Amino acid sequence: MISAIVLWGLTGFLVIASLLPLSKIPFGTIRGLAFPREQFFVLAVVLLPFMIFFQPAPAASVGVALLLGVALVQLVYIAKFTPIWKKQSVDASSAHLADKGRQISLLAANVKQSNRAYDRLISLVQQKTPDVLMAIEVDAEWIAALRGPLGGMFPHWVEVPRANSYGLCLMSRLPLDETDVRELVTEGVPSIRTKVTLRDGQQIRLYVVHPEPPIISHDTKGRDSEIALIGLEAAEDLLPAVVTGDLNDVAWSTTTRRFQRLSGLLDPRVGRGFYNTFSATMPWMRWPLDHLFHDARFRLIDMARLGKIGSDHFPMWFVLALTGDALPDTLPEQADAQEEQDVKEMIAEEKKRDREAIGSDWEDG
Repeated sequence: MISAIVLWGLTGFLVIASLLPLSKIPFGTIRGLAFPREQFFVLAVVLLPFMIFFQPAPAASVGVALLLGVALVQLVYIAKFTPIWKKQSVDASSAHLADKGRQISLLAANVKQSNRAYDRLISLVQQKTPDVLMAIEVDAEWIAALRGPLGGMFPHWVEVPRANSYGLCLMSRLPLDETDVRELVTEGVPSIRTKVTLRDGQQIRLYVVHPEPPIISHDTKGRDSEIALIGLEAAEDLLPAVVTGDLNDVAWSTTTRRFQRLSGLLDPRVGRGFYNTFSATMPWMRWPLDHLFHDARFRLIDMARLGKIGSDHFPMWFVLALTGDALPDTLPEQADAQEEQDVKEMIAEEKKRDREAIGSDWEDG
């Protein structure tokens, strides 16, 4: 039987962990508590019968009210990513499915730099044959290992090897143009911006990003600024935009919801599922960190979390179809002028900071 001390200790922790992220303070300790909302919801529900049946009446009423409050707070955030919610990304029609010239398939994989099971990702790529492959956390050894077996499959490569766990490699069967590799906010944290030409000649903009993770001892302004800056760019881009990568942020967070307001891009998870990509090694601690957001002119054909590749992340698979129109009722709420101004000030301030990228030494040895 669960003891009263443990029961009330867990209840108190859940209450605090549910309230702190509501402050929106950009610090890792606080923002990190928004990650395990699914786990907090389940724990609150599990504790309810213990509170009801094993605590005296007056105390039990207080405990039940607290646990129900915790469950409700978590549910407000995560319900959006279940099938009970209206889908944000519209499903492709039969006509879109038939028009192969306007389709694009993308496979995004955070490989974990120290993972050397190259063959597992290579085998997956050869099986899925994506139009675009994005490998994240790659160093020179990873790129060399991918080049041999995949060089013939992908004629277009953007190689950004790094030894600090922020390396990127973009491989494409479709032509790339106007490719920029940029360190937008923090030195040592690159991102890729490029133009992709579809088979029918239509062009789209692709952003591949991997901002810093939130950690207990540091603020999240670097990550938040990079995500927000990409959102501002995507909103101004004349081409239909796709933003993808390991955002080191959950789909329901303050930062990601603000990104959607700034960019106007859609999240295909909404109304479909969590598609938790981290952690691949700890089933009890999983949340959605690897994302794809797209312009409303796209329709969703397929989305899937793929099998393990030896990394601590699962790869994600997406297939989109470009159309000529956006459906207004699918668009997210827009940011107001004050929010945009606040974001621009945060970005400008963060760009002035002189520091090493968070976690640069995590993969050493």
